[in-house]
Amino acid sequence: MDVNQIDDLVFKVVGAAMTVHNVIGHGLREKTYERALIVELQHQGIRYSQQSRYPIIYRDVKVDEYIPDLEVDDLIVVDTKAVEAIHNDDIGQIINYLKITKKRRD
Repeated sequence: MDVNQIDDLVFKVVGAAMTVHNVIGHGLREKTYERALIVELQHQGIRYSQQSRYPIIYRDVKVDEYIPDLEVDDLIVVDTKAVEAIHNDDIGQIINYLKITKKRRD
């Protein structure tokens, strides 16, 4: 998939998330938004997966694992948030998620 196709997919996923937010509003649990987003992705025919597992390795030892909320088309990591604003900690967290999953955006 080329960069333009990935950009289009990101646009569709963000649009789906905005649709969910506009319909059910704010103030609910993150899991509620995740489940509603799954319904919206299905409705739009967008491929996704849930509960993929990625080991976190330290000195050749598995010390934990990261389980993203959703992955779209095996290209996009979706981490649902129920917050007023995205902060630097959130950005650092998703950067680590991208590193763990070996997904990146140039």
